[in-house]
Amino acid sequence: METFRGGVLIAAIIAMGLIAGLLYGYACSVMPGLARADDRTFVTTMQRINVAILNGWFYLSFLGALVLTVLAVVLFLPAEQRSVLPWVVAALVLYGLTIGITGFVNVPLNNQIDAAGDPGKIADLAAVRAGFEARWVRWNIVRTATAVAAVGCLGWALVLHGRLTSAGGS
Repeated sequence: METFRGGVLIAAIIAMGLIAGLLYGYACSVMPGLARADDRTFVTTMQRINVAILNGWFYLSFLGALVLTVLAVVLFLPAEQRSVLPWVVAALVLYGLTIGITGFVNVPLNNQIDAAGDPGKIADLAAVRAGFEARWVRWNIVRTATAVAAVGCLGWALVLHGRLTSAGGS
């Protein structure tokens, strides 16, 4: 059972790390790069990214991080590994915040920029961009921080699990 618990933690760390890395990539390269682009390029690129990101690989890690972390919580409920549980729960709460920010801020903004229509036919590209960019970037940084913190919590849970397993109990 300890090997299975450890394996679930490792899988959760990998899935969570992929999402944290994706969000970090936007924070430190994609959005700063697009900040230097003209309005038409910005809107066109974000619309294309919004379509491209909706794929199986993204969903596998985005939902996998949630499912694996929930599974880890369930697996660490027994008393012999109880000291690992608060770290896994903290990771779950932090990832819940990441998902909440994504669902309540970033996705609606993505939908808003998509609904603006064909960039070649938008009368005021600057207004579309202004209604999107600063808020999206700000909240992406927040969700990046929550996802990275979740990875850290899962990592520490794995360290504790390893210590407890090698010590032979709680």
